[in-house]
Amino acid sequence: MKTLVEKAAILQEALPYIRRFHGDVFVVKYGGHAMVDPVLRDSFARDVVLMKHIGIHPVVVHGGGPQIDQKLAAMGVVSERAEGLRVTDDRTMEVVEMVLGGSINQEIVSLICNQGGRAVGLTGKDDGFLRADRIERMETRSGNTVDPGRVGRVRHVNPDVVRRLVEGGFIPVIAPVAVDEHGGSLNVNADTVAGRLAEALSARKLVLMTDTPGVKGADGEVISSLDSAAIERLEKDGVIEGGMIPKVRCALDALLAGVRKAHIIDGRVQHAVLLEIFTDEGVGTEITNQSS
Repeated sequence: MKTLVEKAAILQEALPYIRRFHGDVFVVKYGGHAMVDPVLRDSFARDVVLMKHIGIHPVVVHGGGPQIDQKLAAMGVVSERAEGLRVTDDRTMEVVEMVLGGSINQEIVSLICNQGGRAVGLTGKDDGFLRADRIERMETRSGNTVDPGRVGRVRHVNPDVVRRLVEGGFIPVIAPVAVDEHGGSLNVNADTVAGRLAEALSARKLVLMTDTPGVKGADGEVISSLDSAAIERLEKDGVIEGGMIPKVRCALDALLAGVRKAHIIDGRVQHAVLLEIFTDEGVGTEITNQSS
């Protein structure tokens, strides 16, 4: 338990940040271990409610890969991945919509409401605000080229419905299901949706929660701050690799489109979002555009 003096010191440290960010939109991609650990789930819900209460406007975009895997396995369906995305036939798409747009989305809404917030769940199909084009060809881990099925690449974001919810005092909770030109559903990467939504909303920050401490350097230590030039060097040297590449690329794309800063943080840490935003040391990696 922290003493009153320690709590007061924490508040004093946070006050300049609270004043600086008042009225700003923060888009938070919520996923990984933070979605399944009960303590971390409650911690996250309290954090976004607190942000709303002090005048910051959080918008939550969530994933749900492990939960989809569990549901498909229970149905005896084997799911393959290509370039980090799930190959999604029509049957799998039904499960994706049921899990992401149904059970997970409403569970997060309930968590936030139980902590005193006002939340509304959406998918990209609501008001057609998230439109995507179907990806025709992708390469699997085994090197085979496949049609990934109902997998989409974001083409356009119309943030009006999200903006109106924010202005109405709600915390939007968004499942990454988009709509194609024929009105059909497409499975879209949640990090990408968060990044594109941050662009469309002119968000101050994009926060990507992961199951890693942040972006690591060649020595294995987390790098607290990176710019675009440093990221290019680390990618070229093979230091940034695997699943971290699309995350830093998503962050850089958002920065180039006008988002002020992006953060890749460790969602396994309680109150990770608040610690990254309201403390000097943070709990992850802050990414800035070199030209900013």
